[in-house]
Amino acid sequence: MTTHVEDLKLRLVTVELLKTAKRHYTYRQLSEKTKLPVTVLSRYVKGHVLPNSERARELWEALSKLISLENEIRERIRFNNEGYFDNTSIIGDINILRQTANYALARFAGKRITKVLTAAVDGIPLATMIANSLGVNLVIAKSSKEVGVKSFLEETYVVNSSGFTMTLYIPKDSINRRDSVLVVDDIIKSGDTQAAMINLIYKAKAELSGVFAMVAVGEAWKEKLKVPKNCPVEILLKFEPPEKKQKSKG
Repeated sequence: MTTHVEDLKLRLVTVELLKTAKRHYTYRQLSEKTKLPVTVLSRYVKGHVLPNSERARELWEALSKLISLENEIRERIRFNNEGYFDNTSIIGDINILRQTANYALARFAGKRITKVLTAAVDGIPLATMIANSLGVNLVIAKSSKEVGVKSFLEETYVVNSSGFTMTLYIPKDSINRRDSVLVVDDIIKSGDTQAAMINLIYKAKAELSGVFAMVAVGEAWKEKLKVPKNCPVEILLKFEPPEKKQKSKG
């Protein structure tokens, strides 16, 4: 069951998306796409009334097809010959991060989430926005131990079968057995980093509530994630890997 706060947030972000759509479409066009009367849409846009939770979900699905966040991100991504791409214009764009956070909120509405976990550094901006949207705290897994923290949970893994190892650390008391944790990252390529974060959650004896990424490259990463069958994995945009063999950062 969704809480009252979660329900209200979903209804509010749906109206925000409707207002964005109104900048590009007339009420008549929106009515045709959403199957809702012009008068109803107008009342939502003007703030006279909010859609109920069921209608908000239906309206979100319809509007998401009109206001394509996927296309906006796709147009900004260009792979080089070695399979890398520059994500600076994505992780630094507050508007894209806000829309992506709203997308995540809509997808995980009704799911119990008490913490968001990400890995330093590129995943932090998105994870911060999503944690704020969900109204929960953020935990950052880092590649070094912080002075002043008494004890850590740690997970060491091989980076993309390269022979090089990486270790992620989180403060031991940052996640506990009562937590239900959403793993968030900007990009999934090999799946190694995300799998390490999931293992940290299991080491804390907490529950994995889901995995969310803005971009995923290929399908190989799916084999790395130890995700229960009922645990959602949501990807905003999927890319096929470039023809040339690519090196992976995560």
